[in-house]
Amino acid sequence: MTAASDRFSGKTVIVTGSSSGIGRGIAERFAAEGANVVLNSRSREDIEKVAEGLDEKRTLLVEGDVSKPEFAKDIVAKTVERFAGLDVLCNNAGVGGNGPLAEASDDDIDQMIDINVKGVLYLCRAAIPELAKSGGSIVNTSSVSGTGGDWTMPIYCASKGAVTNLTRALAMQLGEQGVRVNAVCPSFTRSEMSSGIEENDALMTAFMRRMPLGRPGEPEDVAAVVAFLASDDARHVTGVNLPVDGGVSASNGQPNFGAFQ
Repeated sequence: MTAASDRFSGKTVIVTGSSSGIGRGIAERFAAEGANVVLNSRSREDIEKVAEGLDEKRTLLVEGDVSKPEFAKDIVAKTVERFAGLDVLCNNAGVGGNGPLAEASDDDIDQMIDINVKGVLYLCRAAIPELAKSGGSIVNTSSVSGTGGDWTMPIYCASKGAVTNLTRALAMQLGEQGVRVNAVCPSFTRSEMSSGIEENDALMTAFMRRMPLGRPGEPEDVAAVVAFLASDDARHVTGVNLPVDGGVSASNGQPNFGAFQ
């Protein structure tokens, strides 16, 4: 990981879903650049493992479920109490899933929408007053599946499509308050969520043929772009849903996992 050592010195960042994968990469990137980092997961044990590699004085652990509106208020309040403010909110917590919509249960739909959509809405709502004070920013984790359709992931595509458009709408609404709102849109990135794809040699081979750079993304690839969007280097950038996908979106924004199954 290459990181400027002090770009976020004195700044405070919340990273939801930071126990593994992209979220962990984002948290470690901000910590490496000097930020106070608030780790979040539903499992305290999992974020304790992440915290072992970070500066204890600049790290706060807040376990909880982003799909609960009370939790959003709680994590923002604890952040402000510990670090006296909030500069960046990274809405990264999310769940994946695929399959025909006709076979989906109510619980399948509710889980995806509650975490991937409502969780982002709740956290943004709770954080906006503090971000307006600091002139801070929001960086959401959307997906290339939120910018174009995908054959086997209709509920997931709907949830990430909501995040993509929320990013645009909030950027317009919050600009006059000095708050920027952007999103990253990864494609296949190595993580626990993508392990099933990696274990399928035929699927991996076919998918890599659709990725011009010819390799999966790594969490640090996404984290570097998140850090850029949150930094003063991107001070005139807002409302952007930026693909971090190895070039997959160059093909009309259609990842098409289903074509390889």
